[in-house]
Amino acid sequence: MAITLKRQLDESEKQQILSRHGRNCFATSHSISEDSPLHFDHIRAFAMGGASVLDNIAPMCEMHNKAKGALPLEDFRVRLKMQEFFAASRDVTLHDLLLYFAKNDKLIFGQNCSTAAKAQKIHLSSSGSDITYELYKCPTTGWEYFYATLPISLLDSDDTDDAGMGLQPRFLIEEKMFELFRHFQNHPVLQPSIGRVRGNQIVIFDGQHKVAALLWNGRRSFECKVYLNPDLRLLNDTNISAHDKYSQTRFFASIMVRKLGDEFGSDFESYRNQEDGKPKSEEGFIQYLRGVKQLTRGEVNERFRSYLFNGVLQSSENGMAKFISTGNRSSAATPLTLDVLKKSLFANFIFQEPLGDSLTGGSYKRDSELANVISLSNFIVDLALHNWSSDTSVKTDTQRKLERIFGSKSMMAWFELLHGAVCARLELADADDRSRVFLRDLSDKDLQHIKKIVARLADWQLWSAPTGHEIDRILSDKKSAVKDWLKSKGLTTGWLLGAAE
Repeated sequence: MAITLKRQLDESEKQQILSRHGRNCFATSHSISEDSPLHFDHIRAFAMGGASVLDNIAPMCEMHNKAKGALPLEDFRVRLKMQEFFAASRDVTLHDLLLYFAKNDKLIFGQNCSTAAKAQKIHLSSSGSDITYELYKCPTTGWEYFYATLPISLLDSDDTDDAGMGLQPRFLIEEKMFELFRHFQNHPVLQPSIGRVRGNQIVIFDGQHKVAALLWNGRRSFECKVYLNPDLRLLNDTNISAHDKYSQTRFFASIMVRKLGDEFGSDFESYRNQEDGKPKSEEGFIQYLRGVKQLTRGEVNERFRSYLFNGVLQSSENGMAKFISTGNRSSAATPLTLDVLKKSLFANFIFQEPLGDSLTGGSYKRDSELANVISLSNFIVDLALHNWSSDTSVKTDTQRKLERIFGSKSMMAWFELLHGAVCARLELADADDRSRVFLRDLSDKDLQHIKKIVARLADWQLWSAPTGHEIDRILSDKKSAVKDWLKSKGLTTGWLLGAAE
């Protein structure tokens, strides 16, 4: 019989709890030494319906009891597991979470199934089950779909794989997943997740945060709307629009760039491989794309720029990538955002207009530009950014210097000065050449000259000025004012090239 608690635990009650849980912290199951203090707390919070009985009390170590704050033990334990999951990578999808549950909880997911449509019915067969659902047809597209509550054993995430492009538009966001996890403990799920039949699998491309949050709550079956044979391109465009301009919560900029860049890149490769005897160029592809898709010039240009940026952001050789936030805001660990990179690195060193050069000719230098931008990024990391600390509790001289260098207005200003110095070093005087500064093959000697310019930039003395110096006020001003101030204090193109300050 459960004992209701109306006072502090006595020793007998503590021993009952310890006999059930051992001298182990409920948060992570680690052992609590005999000389360490024991704390006791509700597993399920009283405010969330958890009874104040011994069965709902568990031991905790002092550190975790303080760290959990107002969270009930049950939620705090899940929070720690989520942190463990996200510690492995920032770029994770529902598929990665399913792999995590498969490893830690022996979850079975993504099993094969077969579908057969007949007489407005869909028969879904898998190992151990054969179920029939009503089949519906979209009046706009004619696509067939059905609604079903499906076990996780039959579901996976619609990620890109060897079979082709996936429709999953975003990465999981830790804070959003945890908030939904807590929300769904007491609130219903109002809309189904959306997926499609891909070969002999059912894959989810919309609603992955709902599925993820419910998984953490112990749910193992999910309400779904599933398309049978949709036009993949149209469905992808629809999915992007639903999560972008028609959504209250828009994509993170970095995710939008990746999604649009991937789609553009896939179309670009198809265009390049056409054997129609016509010369191929970026300009030709833009015209081709506008002809086969009902996209405005602005929409095509956005996809094109995303494709160019994607080549830098997703390169395994780019050491800067780990410092770029997947969200729209910087963080203690990721000080750079895509928005700042667009206005600094990309604005100055990527030519963002389509080229008329033949894709197969020697004059086409887009690959060289990509390699050069990545080299520059790595110089910046090696000479400065690698010292960035995510520990916000201690502000060292080095960290203060880096925060000044990599502030948003600061980067936009000094990248323009860096561009001028690089153009001068490469002896580019013509305006067109300067706008295409990295659209060329650079020798090792050229790259070493550029690295010396970056080293000089990183060593500029006022980055290390003491706390309270006027630099901290100036760097929060608009870009033009910051640039003028930097130049007035000696950070000029000439100085970057080696002149005396």
